[in-house]
Amino acid sequence: MVLGMFMAVLDIQIVSASIADIQAGLAASPDEASWVQTSYLIAEIVMIPLSGFLSRLLSTRVLFTISALGFTVFSLTCALANSLEMMIFSRALQGFLGGAMIPTVFASSFLLFPGPARVRATVLIGLTATLAPTLGPTLGGMITEALSWHWLFLLNVPVGIFIAISVWLCIDIDEPDHSLFRLFDWWGLVLMALFLGSLEYVLEEGARWQWLQDETVASFAVIATVSGIGFFWRAFAAEQPIVDLRAFADRNFAIGSLFAFILGMALYGSVYLVPLFLGRVRGYDSLQIGQTMFVTGAAMFVCAPIVGALSRKLDLRILVAFGLMVTGVAMYLTGQFTAQSALPELWLPLLLRGVGMMFVMVPVTTIALGTLPPVRIKNASGLFNLMRNLGGAFGLALINTLVTDRGAAHRLHLAEGLGWARNEAVAALTNMQNAFADKIVNGAPSDLVALRRLSQLVTREANVLAYNDTLFVMAVFFFVAAPLVFLLRAPRAMPPGEGGGH
Repeated sequence: MVLGMFMAVLDIQIVSASIADIQAGLAASPDEASWVQTSYLIAEIVMIPLSGFLSRLLSTRVLFTISALGFTVFSLTCALANSLEMMIFSRALQGFLGGAMIPTVFASSFLLFPGPARVRATVLIGLTATLAPTLGPTLGGMITEALSWHWLFLLNVPVGIFIAISVWLCIDIDEPDHSLFRLFDWWGLVLMALFLGSLEYVLEEGARWQWLQDETVASFAVIATVSGIGFFWRAFAAEQPIVDLRAFADRNFAIGSLFAFILGMALYGSVYLVPLFLGRVRGYDSLQIGQTMFVTGAAMFVCAPIVGALSRKLDLRILVAFGLMVTGVAMYLTGQFTAQSALPELWLPLLLRGVGMMFVMVPVTTIALGTLPPVRIKNASGLFNLMRNLGGAFGLALINTLVTDRGAAHRLHLAEGLGWARNEAVAALTNMQNAFADKIVNGAPSDLVALRRLSQLVTREANVLAYNDTLFVMAVFFFVAAPLVFLLRAPRAMPPGEGGGH
């Protein structure tokens, strides 16, 4: 089941480094190709909260098997797609069906493993959930370079079949309740799909199209608002709501979900922003980016058993506070970029980010879900994972907006310092003209080439400053969130015992 979750989470990011190859293979424009990623995210975010109801209706065994098989089938159709429409359709169904695997694993760990065994299971799941997005872009780029983009999806096929067969034969932890189908809230499902799907679209596409200035983004924002109101009304009015929001009445779950939201911002935001810097400013390819980002993954691997051991001995709230502060420090240190920053300058903040995220992820999962009665864990697990994914979506939207706005402000400020009245600027331009005096670059004279080069330097430095500003804002989120740990109730001591074998 953990392998299935890894596959589903990995596929969120694995195509990001190869989107240009997929675009070329499907003869699509850059804007059209972005839907290969967006369609998956929108469909997945609808399934995640729905999985709690479906696992009670069908049983964990049946739902996970269907999810793994469906993910496998539509991975194959993605690989065989010969048009953009077919690819988007397949990616949406791949994300929708695969989305059930993620929260179901979290819920199963709490149902299967009591006592200390639960901590070990949570460590393994937390490591998988955080490591997959870190490895995704690099692994995707390596596969595409060595084989082709089709293999990003073909490799899922044998793995998915193995997972489906294994789960069907080995997992039997609960019984289905088919009577729930009679109470299925179809209106709630429609409203939830419209609300979450539209919200995800606005967050994914808003920064690119100037938010509400774009008619399509504004329309989806209206749909998200109206359907969101309807969804929350149905959640409290329906006899058997599609998503039971009463879990948020538990203080530990509510605050734990907030931490999951902030963790999602760090997890997806930094995985997006640091490779963006390395690619745009440093000119790294996917393999070089992967070698740099590997520090974070290595830190997670080393830190995971340490967090597991400390979780059994210390107050989990202390671990969460420590993790939030360390991640905040990591974001702050990462935000000291220069145009020459590389692994020697980045290894420490990348290492601290891996350590901090593991110290938050594992204890927060135990705190948020560990105080709930077993009957509510399936539904709560869906909400908990939804909050992490929404945090990632909000984080990416915030990053794109800040990078765009702060980049424009820094370009304007830097350009003001490059007027003809500045002797240093004139001298630098003259040196560039002399350097290009004996060269014809694309048929342009040396003075125009020098001006273009100076403009590129201004843009590069403005982008670096914008990345630093954005990372500073992300660091502030973690520092502000850390004191909220003291609002949590002290978790109950876990009863002794080992996990059951099913």
